[in-house]
Amino acid sequence: MFVKSFAIALSLVLAGTGIASAQTKKPKQTQAPAAAAPTAPTPIQQFDAWGAYSYQSAGGKVCYVLSVPTVKSPASGIDHGDNFFIVSQRPGQNISYEPQAMMGYPLKENSKVNVVIDNKTFVMFTKDKGAWVENAAQEPALVAALKSGHSLKVTATSKKGTATSYTYSLKGVSAALKKIEGCK
Repeated sequence: MFVKSFAIALSLVLAGTGIASAQTKKPKQTQAPAAAAPTAPTPIQQFDAWGAYSYQSAGGKVCYVLSVPTVKSPASGIDHGDNFFIVSQRPGQNISYEPQAMMGYPLKENSKVNVVIDNKTFVMFTKDKGAWVENAAQEPALVAALKSGHSLKVTATSKKGTATSYTYSLKGVSAALKKIEGCK
């Protein structure tokens, strides 16, 4: 199951990269040319609930960590699809530790996704099936909270209006992030 989830996550990461870069307020970010296809991802190492991976794209090497939820709510009656929490590094594009939530369904247009780590909330903007930190200046604080936190919960609203939430384990996130620290 994790291999299938990994393949889906990679396609979501690749699709989401241009969206996040185009919509966040980070200086001088541009979408990589569409001409060169990325190489297949390489698993680096698994750290408890978090995996570290890399692949080569037209914009350079990309490294990322991802995890899947341990609890999905509502527990029955809806198809959650494949959901992930991802933190990516794209040194060739000057992007360091960019958190994103990727859902297995389209999100409600103009809705917000809340990421709660312990008692600290971070707000994400949405586009299609993805969500990125609304205020890019808060990305380092979110990553620091992941490293020191005990619980991670993501709440979202589907395009159909269904309220959903996902709980993720933070076991291994610090080690996984440390592993991709030197991504070049």
